Amino acid sequence: MTRGTDATAAAEPIRTVAAVIRDGDGRVLLVRKHGSSTFIQPGGKREPGEDALATLARELDEELGVRLLAGSARRLGEFEDAAVNEPGRRVRAEAFAVEVEGVPQARAEIAELAWIVPRPPFPVTVAPLSAGHILPALPSG
Repeated sequence: MTRGTDATAAAEPIRTVAAVIRDGDGRVLLVRKHGSSTFIQPGGKREPGEDALATLARELDEELGVRLLAGSARRLGEFEDAAVNEPGRRVRAEAFAVEVEGVPQARAEIAELAWIVPRPPFPVTVAPLSAGHILPALPSG
């Protein structure tokens, strides 16, 4: 019985919240974690009792040292694809376009930042979730 429960848990997607941060030129910020070669949206997993925007505010502070501007979040949707940092798993992210205060810097588990034009060809390796779902969901401009 435990074996079936473990298999079910492994089949469940990893639930996250993702931020899309744009600069004045329309580029989007992506991050690369230590030990990975693939860039993803900033964000992360919810803590118990946390709502999506509280998670984003916490993660953006921890990972980038920026403050989520109240009222700026616009939900883009919920998307699922292969998880790049956990082989064999899928990730499902609720994505929001947000504005932040401060200058993003690589902190905590983040090794590198990249500001990219949100359409191919990308100058870095971009996760399938971002490249195939989140970035295409952005409004033009």
